[in-house]
Amino acid sequence: MQRAALFRGGDAQMAAGDLGELLVPYMPTIRVPKSGDRVYKTECAFSYDSPDSEGGLYVCMNTFLGFGREHIERHYRKTGQCVYLHLKRHLIEKVPGASGGALPKRRNAKLFLDLETSSDLNSDDFEYEDEAKLIIFPDHYEISLPNIEELPALVTIACDALLSAKSPYRKQEPDSWEEELQASKHAKTLVQLDNGVRIPPSGWKCSKCDLRENLWLNLTDGSVLCGKWFFDGSGGNGHAMEHYKETGYPLAVKLGTITPDGADVYSFDEEEPVLDPHIAKHLAHFGIDMLQMQVTENGLRDNDIKPRVSEWEVIQEAGVKLKPMYGPGYTGMKNLGNSCYLNAVMQAIFSIPEFQRAYVGNLPRIFDYSPLDPTQDFNTQMAKLGHGLLSGQYSKPPMKSELIEQVMKEEHKPQHNGISPRMFKAFISKGHPEFSSNRQQDAQEFFLHLINLVERNPVGSENPSDVFRFLVEERTQCCQSRKVRYTERVDYIMQLPVAMEAATNKDELIAYELKRREAEAARRPLPELVRAKIPFSACLQAFSEPSNVEDFWSSALQAKSAGVKTSRFASFPEYLVVQIKKFTFGLDWIPKKLDVSIDMPDFLDISHLRARGLQPGEEELPDIAPPIVIPDDPKALDIDESSVMQLAEMGFPLEACRKAVYYTGNLGAEVAFNWIIAHMEEPDFAEPLVIPAFGEVASSGTAALGAVGLDNQPPEEMVAIIISMGFQRNLAIQALKATNNNLERALEWIFSHPDPEEESDPALDTMDMENNANANILAETGSEGPRIKDGPGRYELFGFISHMGTSTMSGHYVCHLRKEGRWVIYNDLRVCASERPPKDLGYIYFYHRIPS
Repeated sequence: MQRAALFRGGDAQMAAGDLGELLVPYMPTIRVPKSGDRVYKTECAFSYDSPDSEGGLYVCMNTFLGFGREHIERHYRKTGQCVYLHLKRHLIEKVPGASGGALPKRRNAKLFLDLETSSDLNSDDFEYEDEAKLIIFPDHYEISLPNIEELPALVTIACDALLSAKSPYRKQEPDSWEEELQASKHAKTLVQLDNGVRIPPSGWKCSKCDLRENLWLNLTDGSVLCGKWFFDGSGGNGHAMEHYKETGYPLAVKLGTITPDGADVYSFDEEEPVLDPHIAKHLAHFGIDMLQMQVTENGLRDNDIKPRVSEWEVIQEAGVKLKPMYGPGYTGMKNLGNSCYLNAVMQAIFSIPEFQRAYVGNLPRIFDYSPLDPTQDFNTQMAKLGHGLLSGQYSKPPMKSELIEQVMKEEHKPQHNGISPRMFKAFISKGHPEFSSNRQQDAQEFFLHLINLVERNPVGSENPSDVFRFLVEERTQCCQSRKVRYTERVDYIMQLPVAMEAATNKDELIAYELKRREAEAARRPLPELVRAKIPFSACLQAFSEPSNVEDFWSSALQAKSAGVKTSRFASFPEYLVVQIKKFTFGLDWIPKKLDVSIDMPDFLDISHLRARGLQPGEEELPDIAPPIVIPDDPKALDIDESSVMQLAEMGFPLEACRKAVYYTGNLGAEVAFNWIIAHMEEPDFAEPLVIPAFGEVASSGTAALGAVGLDNQPPEEMVAIIISMGFQRNLAIQALKATNNNLERALEWIFSHPDPEEESDPALDTMDMENNANANILAETGSEGPRIKDGPGRYELFGFISHMGTSTMSGHYVCHLRKEGRWVIYNDLRVCASERPPKDLGYIYFYHRIPS
């Protein structure tokens, strides 16, 4: 321990040979960061501790992972790594100079850590100072840096490389994102063919396949083609790149990213995203005039128009002095550049007790069993975020002192409240073409993306996403025969249409529209906005009304006929998420939001929407499948295109979606989605659907899902599909055996056998023990069935997410939550008590079931 004292003391010096001798046993574990290595020197893998924190940050010299003081011992015990670089940023008080000014009291010549600095850095009272040390575990030997002369060359090089390494999140920060994009060398001289091509505002499709997502408009000839295939199952078939190789036309713009501020442009020749300074002219060549939104006819910028500013003021409660909130559950989140959609959703998610218990309640176990790289583990990152929001460690009120002088100093001292979810966003958006970008996103789409990840990464015996899941009963009726069919599907969000025709202030709206047009014509300021006031009951009525079924094939008539579909709740979830469908595209290419006020109720009763099943006097449509047509063109197959489009909108290749729907017998998007997950890694996943010969048609679906095993067990992939829908493994096997491995009939068998016979199969018992995690994720009644939490349909509002702006591609999100008897507004880092929660202007609402 004498040697340890020498290192800690700082006054005594150790000979270079002694330092070298001390580090020799650890030299094989010390690595120099190479290109591609991610160095996490700004944030702990398990918490939001950083070099700014009291205990600083320890960076492993082998894995380059960062750990706070609370978690460094866990990593040491788990990996046996002993050498860490300890980084600490000090906040020091400047000392007065002889002239009365402040003199810096520096130990280091400069700030060498790649950290954000507070705006108070250049204040007259405080400044930052960085410090680095080598720490050797388990005895905590300290070696101050720089110590070039005394340290072995490898250690010096490794420390220098680590300190100079860029943040792994650099490309996600808005400033650097913009700095990386350069103007294309082709932009100024781009030749555009005068071929009469005009691009419509919607309905795009790749001209070489049926893909409708990830589409790129070639700026030379106007061809609309799909992008490249991504490893996660999203993307396209690479037809845009093929077109460039054939024609040499270099620039393309991604459809769906065009906003008044520009668009995503890619240069095939330069092989990177680029800026096109002439994008407005290039888009106008093909009839796209969206950039006219930049300046309105009266000369005002869109964001300067008073009504739109009013929306921002109302939702953010501007003009009202709001009291800041601190402590557990009142932690803000930094906006990383259009990441407010993520902040708002995660604040709402972690206000739900089931998510708190699943991740924060299981935090020690999750951390102890996390992989060697916890930055790449979903449950670890969820637990870290939940703890950051709920612990109160990162939401502390400004310190107070009895001495006025000290109070004055504390008032000017920079605060480090709130958390920065960089690591969480980097992981959760990895591989996703939209969420991994810096563009604004739809909070509803992110919510579903999150739920999908929660489903795929179970934690413990209960999946917290169960609280959102409910069953929808769809009643389809043939208008000619009047016969009906009842089916069920799983959903997580109740989507309410906006019943504009039911506005209660139509006269005011008409008068406002006339005044607005007159003001625009005379170039006068616009009148004060009049919002349409829509009764919530009208939206609920619109939700419950029948809708037409396109291309309906009636099994009673064995021909196409008119059909209508009505949706009802087969179960009511524990937490009801309601989305107001405000967003649409105009014919002028301008994305529009219906700026409406809806009187959302604090207490909601949708018991009358409970499904009732087949009613007396109703006659079911015969269980006859449509005739199988084997045309020369597979696109003419009778495939449920609505299910195909639902899957394609998730980003999967269109041909893969068509195969999924075909091989699962048109059972709906949910079943087809499970087929996609099971087949994503196959080399022909995105290849066109190939129809087997006539004699093979009957067995196509089974063959696609896997051959029957030699032990007469059902195909494992078919079992997996049924299990993923929430049924127990033994029930899935029993249903498949009873229906000769026919997936469609097996599902019907399950729903028609609520109390299946008890069978004891030793092999099944063994498999059930291995899958015990799924056994408890069932309906609360204890019966086998989908993982739902059914109950009464009466709810109370506890939160809502609001959007400000003209479309989901721009604007800002905030979240309001009811906590401890009062409403609280979460506006990124700012968390305050709400005085006037704008419940009528929300976009997504969260309701909790009222106990009966």
